[in-house]
Amino acid sequence: MSASIFKLVDDLPENNLTVRMLRALDFVAPGQWTNLVGFERTIKELTGEKDEAMVQKVGERAIHLYNDKGQGYRNAVWLYGTAEAMSTMIGAASLADKVGESWSMLRFIRWLTPKADRAQALDFGIKTVIEMLAFCKINGMPGDHVGDFVKALGHYKDEALMRMAALICVDGLLPLGPDFLDKAIDAVKKGSKTLEEHEAFRQIEGLIPGSHAKKVGVMRETVEGVSGWMGKFAKKHHLTQQSVADRLEGFVEGAEGKLDYLAAFIDVSTNYYEHTGIQSVARSLILRAVNEV
Repeated sequence: MSASIFKLVDDLPENNLTVRMLRALDFVAPGQWTNLVGFERTIKELTGEKDEAMVQKVGERAIHLYNDKGQGYRNAVWLYGTAEAMSTMIGAASLADKVGESWSMLRFIRWLTPKADRAQALDFGIKTVIEMLAFCKINGMPGDHVGDFVKALGHYKDEALMRMAALICVDGLLPLGPDFLDKAIDAVKKGSKTLEEHEAFRQIEGLIPGSHAKKVGVMRETVEGVSGWMGKFAKKHHLTQQSVADRLEGFVEGAEGKLDYLAAFIDVSTNYYEHTGIQSVARSLILRAVNEV
Protein backbone atom coordinates (compact mmCIF):
# COMPACT_ATOMS: atom_id res chain seq x y z
CA MET A 1 0.00 0.00 0.00
CA SER A 2 2.87 2.37 0.75
CA ALA A 3 4.86 1.58 -2.40
CA SER A 4 4.76 4.11 -5.22
CA ILE A 5 2.81 3.22 -8.36
CA PHE A 6 5.92 3.31 -10.54
CA LYS A 7 7.68 0.82 -8.22
CA LEU A 8 4.61 -1.45 -8.17
CA VAL A 9 4.52 -1.52 -11.98
CA ASP A 10 8.31 -1.77 -12.28
CA ASP A 11 8.31 -4.76 -9.91
CA LEU A 12 5.69 -6.76 -11.81
CA PRO A 13 7.36 -9.95 -13.06
CA GLU A 14 7.75 -10.55 -16.77
CA ASN A 15 7.47 -14.30 -16.31
CA ASN A 16 6.51 -16.37 -13.31
CA LEU A 17 3.77 -18.86 -12.39
CA THR A 18 1.10 -16.18 -12.38
CA VAL A 19 2.05 -15.01 -15.85
CA ARG A 20 2.19 -18.56 -17.18
CA MET A 21 -1.22 -19.35 -15.71
CA LEU A 22 -2.78 -16.26 -17.28
CA ARG A 23 -1.23 -17.12 -20.63
CA ALA A 24 -2.65 -20.63 -20.31
CA LEU A 25 -6.09 -19.02 -19.91
CA ASP A 26 -5.71 -16.86 -23.02
CA PHE A 27 -8.18 -19.15 -24.79
CA VAL A 28 -10.92 -17.65 -22.58
CA ALA A 29 -10.17 -14.03 -23.56
CA PRO A 30 -8.00 -14.30 -26.68
CA GLY A 31 -5.54 -11.45 -27.12
CA GLN A 32 -7.04 -9.35 -24.33
CA TRP A 33 -4.13 -9.50 -21.93
CA THR A 34 -0.60 -8.32 -22.53
CA ASN A 35 1.76 -8.51 -19.60
CA LEU A 36 2.71 -4.83 -19.51
CA VAL A 37 5.47 -4.34 -16.95
CA GLY A 38 7.63 -1.33 -16.21
CA PHE A 39 6.11 2.08 -15.59
CA GLU A 40 7.82 3.93 -18.45
CA ARG A 41 7.12 1.13 -20.90
CA THR A 42 3.47 1.07 -19.83
CA ILE A 43 3.15 4.81 -20.45
CA LYS A 44 4.66 4.50 -23.92
CA GLU A 45 2.53 1.48 -24.84
CA LEU A 46 -0.75 2.99 -23.64
CA THR A 47 -0.25 6.51 -25.00
CA GLY A 48 1.87 5.86 -28.08
CA GLU A 49 4.02 8.74 -26.86
CA LYS A 50 7.70 8.70 -27.86
CA ASP A 51 8.74 12.13 -26.66
CA GLU A 52 10.69 11.50 -23.45
CA ALA A 53 9.75 14.86 -21.93
CA MET A 54 6.06 14.12 -22.47
CA VAL A 55 6.43 10.61 -21.05
CA GLN A 56 8.03 12.18 -17.99
CA LYS A 57 5.13 14.64 -17.57
CA VAL A 58 2.54 11.89 -17.89
CA GLY A 59 4.40 9.77 -15.35
CA GLU A 60 4.66 12.64 -12.88
CA ARG A 61 0.94 13.41 -13.23
CA ALA A 62 0.01 9.74 -12.76
CA ILE A 63 2.17 9.53 -9.64
CA HIS A 64 0.58 12.71 -8.29
CA LEU A 65 -2.92 11.29 -8.83
CA TYR A 66 -1.96 8.01 -7.17
CA ASN A 67 -0.55 9.83 -4.13
CA ASP A 68 -3.64 12.07 -3.81
CA LYS A 69 -5.60 10.63 -0.87
CA GLY A 70 -8.74 12.20 -2.27
CA GLN A 71 -8.56 9.76 -5.17
CA GLY A 72 -9.29 6.06 -4.87
CA TYR A 73 -6.34 4.54 -6.70
CA ARG A 74 -4.37 3.52 -3.61
CA ASN A 75 -7.44 1.93 -2.09
CA ALA A 76 -7.98 -0.03 -5.30
CA VAL A 77 -4.44 -1.44 -5.19
CA TRP A 78 -4.91 -2.29 -1.51
CA LEU A 79 -8.17 -4.09 -2.35
CA TYR A 80 -6.53 -6.22 -5.02
CA GLY A 81 -3.75 -7.10 -2.59
CA THR A 82 -6.30 -7.99 0.08
CA ALA A 83 -8.07 -10.34 -2.34
CA GLU A 84 -4.78 -12.04 -3.00
CA ALA A 85 -3.87 -12.38 0.65
CA MET A 86 -7.23 -14.05 1.23
CA SER A 87 -6.35 -16.72 -1.32
CA THR A 88 -2.84 -17.33 -0.16
CA MET A 89 -1.82 -19.70 2.57
CA ILE A 90 1.09 -19.02 4.90
CA GLY A 91 4.26 -19.98 3.20
CA ALA A 92 2.97 -19.39 -0.31
CA ALA A 93 5.95 -17.30 -1.28
CA SER A 94 8.41 -19.98 -0.30
CA LEU A 95 6.27 -22.59 -1.98
CA ALA A 96 6.19 -20.66 -5.24
CA ASP A 97 9.92 -20.08 -4.99
CA LYS A 98 10.62 -23.78 -4.49
CA VAL A 99 8.39 -24.75 -7.35
CA GLY A 100 10.42 -22.52 -9.65
CA GLU A 101 10.09 -23.31 -13.29
CA SER A 102 8.54 -26.71 -12.73
CA TRP A 103 4.92 -26.99 -11.65
CA SER A 104 5.37 -30.32 -9.93
CA MET A 105 2.41 -30.56 -7.60
CA LEU A 106 3.25 -34.05 -6.35
CA ARG A 107 6.18 -32.69 -4.35
CA PHE A 108 3.96 -30.19 -2.51
CA ILE A 109 0.57 -31.80 -2.37
CA ARG A 110 1.09 -32.92 1.23
CA TRP A 111 1.23 -29.27 2.27
CA LEU A 112 -2.10 -28.37 0.71
CA THR A 113 -5.55 -28.59 2.19
CA PRO A 114 -8.31 -27.67 -0.27
CA LYS A 115 -10.95 -25.35 1.14
CA ALA A 116 -14.38 -26.71 1.84
CA ASP A 117 -16.92 -25.74 -0.83
CA ARG A 118 -18.65 -23.29 1.49
CA ALA A 119 -15.42 -21.45 2.32
CA GLN A 120 -14.36 -21.45 -1.35
CA ALA A 121 -17.75 -20.11 -2.42
CA LEU A 122 -17.58 -17.35 0.18
CA ASP A 123 -14.07 -16.38 -0.94
CA PHE A 124 -15.34 -16.25 -4.53
CA GLY A 125 -18.13 -13.91 -3.40
CA ILE A 126 -15.75 -11.65 -1.49
CA LYS A 127 -13.40 -11.43 -4.47
CA THR A 128 -16.36 -10.34 -6.57
CA VAL A 129 -17.23 -7.62 -4.06
CA ILE A 130 -13.60 -6.52 -3.99
CA GLU A 131 -13.72 -6.07 -7.77
CA MET A 132 -16.88 -3.98 -7.38
CA LEU A 133 -15.24 -1.84 -4.68
CA ALA A 134 -12.06 -1.36 -6.72
CA PHE A 135 -14.18 -0.32 -9.72
CA CYS A 136 -15.97 2.23 -7.53
CA LYS A 137 -12.72 3.58 -6.06
CA ILE A 138 -11.05 3.97 -9.47
CA ASN A 139 -14.12 5.76 -10.83
CA GLY A 140 -14.70 7.99 -7.80
CA MET A 141 -17.94 6.37 -6.62
CA PRO A 142 -19.10 5.29 -3.14
CA GLY A 143 -18.69 1.58 -2.55
CA ASP A 144 -22.28 0.60 -3.13
CA HIS A 145 -22.76 1.37 -6.84
CA VAL A 146 -23.41 -2.23 -7.70
CA GLY A 147 -25.59 -1.42 -10.72
CA ASP A 148 -22.91 0.72 -12.35
CA PHE A 149 -20.35 -2.04 -11.80
CA VAL A 150 -22.57 -4.74 -13.28
CA LYS A 151 -23.24 -2.58 -16.36
CA ALA A 152 -19.51 -1.89 -16.72
CA LEU A 153 -18.69 -5.60 -16.82
CA GLY A 154 -20.04 -5.71 -20.35
CA HIS A 155 -17.31 -3.25 -21.36
CA TYR A 156 -14.44 -4.91 -19.49
CA LYS A 157 -11.38 -5.60 -21.62
CA ASP A 158 -7.59 -5.98 -21.42
CA GLU A 159 -6.27 -7.09 -18.02
CA ALA A 160 -9.63 -6.40 -16.32
CA LEU A 161 -11.41 -8.91 -18.56
CA MET A 162 -8.61 -11.44 -18.05
CA ARG A 163 -8.95 -11.00 -14.28
CA MET A 164 -12.67 -11.76 -14.44
CA ALA A 165 -12.04 -14.71 -16.76
CA ALA A 166 -9.46 -16.11 -14.33
CA LEU A 167 -11.85 -15.55 -11.42
CA ILE A 168 -14.52 -17.59 -13.19
CA CYS A 169 -12.05 -20.33 -14.14
CA VAL A 170 -9.74 -20.83 -11.18
CA ASP A 171 -11.87 -19.56 -8.27
CA GLY A 172 -15.25 -20.62 -9.61
CA LEU A 173 -15.41 -23.51 -12.04
CA LEU A 174 -12.27 -25.37 -11.02
CA PRO A 175 -12.95 -25.80 -7.29
CA LEU A 176 -16.76 -25.53 -7.27
CA GLY A 177 -17.94 -27.02 -10.57
CA PRO A 178 -20.60 -25.83 -13.03
CA ASP A 179 -22.96 -24.50 -10.33
CA PHE A 180 -20.29 -22.25 -8.81
CA LEU A 181 -22.53 -19.19 -9.07
CA ASP A 182 -25.41 -20.85 -7.22
CA LYS A 183 -22.98 -21.99 -4.51
CA ALA A 184 -21.57 -18.47 -4.16
CA ILE A 185 -25.03 -16.90 -3.91
CA ASP A 186 -26.10 -19.52 -1.37
CA ALA A 187 -22.96 -18.99 0.71
CA VAL A 188 -23.50 -15.24 0.81
CA LYS A 189 -27.21 -15.54 1.65
CA LYS A 190 -26.56 -17.92 4.55
CA GLY A 191 -23.28 -16.43 5.63
CA SER A 192 -24.12 -13.24 7.51
CA LYS A 193 -22.67 -14.60 10.76
CA THR A 194 -19.74 -16.17 8.92
CA LEU A 195 -19.01 -12.88 7.19
CA GLU A 196 -18.68 -11.14 10.55
CA GLU A 197 -15.83 -13.51 11.32
CA HIS A 198 -14.26 -13.51 7.86
CA GLU A 199 -10.96 -11.65 8.02
CA ALA A 200 -11.05 -10.31 4.46
CA PHE A 201 -14.64 -9.10 4.77
CA ARG A 202 -13.83 -7.39 8.06
CA GLN A 203 -10.98 -5.58 6.31
CA ILE A 204 -13.02 -4.35 3.34
CA GLU A 205 -16.43 -3.68 4.91
CA GLY A 206 -15.37 -0.18 5.95
CA LEU A 207 -15.37 0.80 2.26
CA ILE A 208 -19.07 -0.13 1.94
CA PRO A 209 -21.40 2.62 3.23
CA GLY A 210 -24.06 1.89 5.83
CA SER A 211 -24.77 -0.57 8.60
CA HIS A 212 -23.48 -4.13 8.80
CA ALA A 213 -26.81 -5.33 7.41
CA LYS A 214 -26.43 -2.89 4.49
CA LYS A 215 -22.89 -4.11 3.82
CA VAL A 216 -24.02 -7.74 3.76
CA GLY A 217 -26.86 -6.70 1.47
CA VAL A 218 -24.42 -5.02 -0.91
CA MET A 219 -22.34 -8.18 -0.99
CA ARG A 220 -25.40 -10.30 -1.78
CA GLU A 221 -26.53 -7.78 -4.43
CA THR A 222 -23.09 -7.85 -6.04
CA VAL A 223 -22.82 -11.64 -6.29
CA GLU A 224 -26.37 -11.93 -7.60
CA GLY A 225 -25.76 -9.00 -9.96
CA VAL A 226 -22.70 -10.48 -11.63
CA SER A 227 -24.16 -13.97 -11.96
CA GLY A 228 -25.97 -13.17 -15.22
CA TRP A 229 -22.87 -11.77 -16.91
CA MET A 230 -20.61 -14.52 -15.59
CA GLY A 231 -23.02 -17.26 -16.58
CA LYS A 232 -23.29 -15.90 -20.13
CA PHE A 233 -19.50 -15.49 -20.32
CA ALA A 234 -18.91 -19.10 -19.29
CA LYS A 235 -21.50 -20.34 -21.78
CA LYS A 236 -20.19 -18.16 -24.62
CA HIS A 237 -16.69 -19.55 -24.19
CA HIS A 238 -17.86 -23.13 -23.59
CA LEU A 239 -16.16 -23.16 -20.22
CA THR A 240 -16.43 -26.31 -18.15
CA GLN A 241 -14.56 -27.57 -15.15
CA GLN A 242 -12.75 -30.05 -17.38
CA SER A 243 -11.89 -27.58 -20.16
CA VAL A 244 -10.24 -25.29 -17.60
CA ALA A 245 -8.46 -28.19 -15.93
CA ASP A 246 -7.18 -29.47 -19.28
CA ARG A 247 -5.50 -26.13 -19.95
CA LEU A 248 -3.92 -25.92 -16.50
CA GLU A 249 -3.03 -29.55 -15.92
CA GLY A 250 -0.46 -29.32 -18.67
CA PHE A 251 1.56 -26.99 -16.45
CA VAL A 252 1.13 -28.91 -13.22
CA GLU A 253 2.74 -32.30 -13.13
CA GLY A 254 0.63 -34.77 -11.19
CA ALA A 255 -2.59 -32.72 -11.13
CA GLU A 256 -4.69 -35.01 -13.30
CA GLY A 257 -8.03 -35.64 -11.66
CA LYS A 258 -7.18 -33.66 -8.52
CA LEU A 259 -9.15 -30.53 -9.31
CA ASP A 260 -9.61 -29.30 -5.75
CA TYR A 261 -5.89 -29.69 -5.10
CA LEU A 262 -5.11 -27.98 -8.39
CA ALA A 263 -7.28 -25.03 -7.29
CA ALA A 264 -5.52 -24.94 -3.90
CA PHE A 265 -2.13 -25.08 -5.59
CA ILE A 266 -3.04 -22.11 -7.79
CA ASP A 267 -4.28 -20.24 -4.70
CA VAL A 268 -0.93 -20.49 -2.96
CA SER A 269 1.39 -20.10 -5.91
CA THR A 270 -0.11 -17.29 -8.02
CA ASN A 271 -1.30 -13.71 -7.45
CA TYR A 272 -3.28 -12.95 -10.60
CA TYR A 273 -5.76 -10.63 -8.85
CA GLU A 274 -3.03 -8.35 -7.52
CA HIS A 275 -0.89 -8.57 -10.69
CA THR A 276 -3.68 -7.59 -13.09
CA GLY A 277 -5.19 -5.21 -10.52
CA ILE A 278 -1.99 -3.13 -10.43
CA GLN A 279 -2.01 -3.12 -14.24
CA SER A 280 -5.63 -1.90 -14.26
CA VAL A 281 -4.89 0.92 -11.81
CA ALA A 282 -1.81 1.94 -13.82
CA ARG A 283 -3.84 1.97 -17.03
CA SER A 284 -6.52 4.16 -15.48
CA LEU A 285 -3.98 6.57 -14.01
CA ILE A 286 -1.95 6.92 -17.21
CA LEU A 287 -4.93 7.39 -19.52
CA ARG A 288 -6.28 10.06 -17.18
CA ALA A 289 -2.88 11.71 -16.74
CA VAL A 290 -2.22 12.03 -20.47
CA ASN A 291 -5.42 14.07 -20.79
CA GLU A 292 -4.48 16.34 -17.91
CA VAL A 293 -0.95 17.39 -18.88
